[in-house]
Amino acid sequence: KQSRRPFRLLKVLVLLCCAPNYSKIGAASAYRQGDPFYSDIVGGTKPLIRKKALKACVVAAAWYSLSCLQVVTSGDECLVERFGKYNRKLGPGWHFVFKPFECVSFHVTTREQVLDVPPQQCYTLDNAPLRADAVVYMRIHNIEAARYNVQDVMLAILNLCLTQLREEVGKLTLDESFSSRERINKELLKNLNAVSATWGVEITRIELQNMEPSRDILTAMELQMAAERKKRAAILRSEGERATLINEAEGRASATIANAQAQKQTVLLRAQAEAERQMVEANGLKTAISIVAKSLSDSYGAGYDGNRAKESVEGAIQFLSLIRYLETQAQFSSSEGTKVLMFPSKNTLPMTYGGLKFLLDDE
Repeated sequence: KQSRRPFRLLKVLVLLCCAPNYSKIGAASAYRQGDPFYSDIVGGTKPLIRKKALKACVVAAAWYSLSCLQVVTSGDECLVERFGKYNRKLGPGWHFVFKPFECVSFHVTTREQVLDVPPQQCYTLDNAPLRADAVVYMRIHNIEAARYNVQDVMLAILNLCLTQLREEVGKLTLDESFSSRERINKELLKNLNAVSATWGVEITRIELQNMEPSRDILTAMELQMAAERKKRAAILRSEGERATLINEAEGRASATIANAQAQKQTVLLRAQAEAERQMVEANGLKTAISIVAKSLSDSYGAGYDGNRAKESVEGAIQFLSLIRYLETQAQFSSSEGTKVLMFPSKNTLPMTYGGLKFLLDDE
């Protein structure tokens, strides 16, 4: 009986607030006349009870209003269900939800979210084990589909990404998997968007974070890498030596060609200089013969009957030949190894004299 007294008190408060014209006896007769609990309440305390009941009703109404107030921040959306059935969608702002008849069944952000895919064991096309993980960037654009088309949208996307990641890694060999990250990302993005479109979710980007092979494969890869580096170093060393030898051979060939060209140019220049020297000497000799011959011709006088021109030229030639011969003998005499000197005569210069004479006769 004592446990039921609060409910009885509530009934009396409602009766007194809703029916103020009831008398004490009428209120008491409506609820078990003769009960001392009701008699104490009704008897002489009606205004006080009304005031307290009114305050209680105001406090209860305020508390109910505050409990029914739903605040949705920017970038978030909510779904409201009435009697367990979808009723409306709430955008950013303040909204009133009539509890307990209505409730917020789904509260989610429409901003881009990041889903971390944990590492999992995968096998490549050549049966090499490796652990791969990824990061999924997603955005919910239709919260009704995300709520009612799938039970747990985040778990569904996570499991779908794990399955597709294992499938894409299994299509590639171990070496291809490390160099085909962009290809795997594109395939995962395409496959996940094809499925998640019915869930109201858009996958904006997928990035592979790590692809770690087993320890044995890492050791084998390190050995292979070391061998490749040694091979590359040997190739580069041999190519450098070959380039050095080729450069040295080309340098020697270029030097030989340049030396030959220089010698050729030297010989040509010397020949040209010798020809010019001989020409200059010949012109000088010709001039000297002409001058000496003219002097000899003038020295014969007007009464000379012989061939003056011929004899003057022969005399000039003999004179110049004698001078040259004396110059040569002077050079011979100045040397330490000279023992015999030949003095000039007409018989000792037959070749020079006859040759010059023959040349003069031909002109």
